[in-house]
Amino acid sequence: MDIIAEIAQAHDGSLGMAHAYIDAVAKTGCDAIKFQTHIAEAESSIHEPFRVKFSKQDTTRMDYWKRMEFTLEQWKEIKQHCDEVGLEFMSSPFSNAAVDLLEEVGVKKYKVGSGEVNNFVLLERISQTRKPVIISSGMSSFDELDKTVSFLKDRGVDYSILQCTTAYPTQPEQFGLNVIKELKQKYNVPVGFSDHSSSIEACIAATVLGAEILEFHVVFDKEMFGPDAKASLTMNETTQLVKAVKNIVRALQNPVNKSDNTGFSDLKSIFEKSLTINKILKKGDIISFSDLDTKKPKGFGILASEYEKVIGKKIKRDLSQWNFLNDEDLIE
Repeated sequence: MDIIAEIAQAHDGSLGMAHAYIDAVAKTGCDAIKFQTHIAEAESSIHEPFRVKFSKQDTTRMDYWKRMEFTLEQWKEIKQHCDEVGLEFMSSPFSNAAVDLLEEVGVKKYKVGSGEVNNFVLLERISQTRKPVIISSGMSSFDELDKTVSFLKDRGVDYSILQCTTAYPTQPEQFGLNVIKELKQKYNVPVGFSDHSSSIEACIAATVLGAEILEFHVVFDKEMFGPDAKASLTMNETTQLVKAVKNIVRALQNPVNKSDNTGFSDLKSIFEKSLTINKILKKGDIISFSDLDTKKPKGFGILASEYEKVIGKKIKRDLSQWNFLNDEDLIE
């Protein structure tokens, strides 16, 4: 299981904040931290509208992307910091220029955002790196994914796909957890789940359903500035999620054989019960169901599960209330 914490633009263009996120994510147990590499002039124009009109300091979306940029040297410092704390550095490129930059920084794999799945120019440049690709399927139909998959396969690219819903925050009826199995069956590649729900249950459910990669936005506080804050997990939630997912993975890797309960022999002798008599009975009395009860431990009387065989039988000797009932107490 690869667990990826996405910072995206949660740093709001602050290099110091980016480094603070690296330290915080490292403490949660995530495997990787993912940024987004934006080069405004290469990917946008003044005509691009805001997805969410959140910014009072950026006149246009392009102005915002410019404010999100880091220099090559700054990206190298970010990557080095990730290496130092044991996190894989990842960043989604949004232009060929961004791929060129990330190649200089040094990435092991590429994550392609939902809006770039049909951008074959970008995919061509990424395929030239010969590195694995993770595709987020958020806005893509199966027909569109088929074309992208065919494009990557023709170029020998090692790829995986994430089920994703492009909605911030995603509501439960939008999770599309059923698509995880469909993607596995259709493409026979590693499949994961990219979450924007602002809660931990979707990723937990996705793990149970076979997701091998999890990705979700993280933020210090959901009231922070930015387009993704309300669709993110806090650091505490991230820590809880990572612990839960790792436990679930362990459980899935250790299936229980329900046909073999020999490991419970000692406990069964404690918890299970033996037949008892709930009232005084005299020699020769005929046992009815209303005469019976059970009490711990097992093995001191006839098994509770075998009570039917004593109904209608005669008592061989006087029995006191709450005596255990055994075969030698019965007249055959």
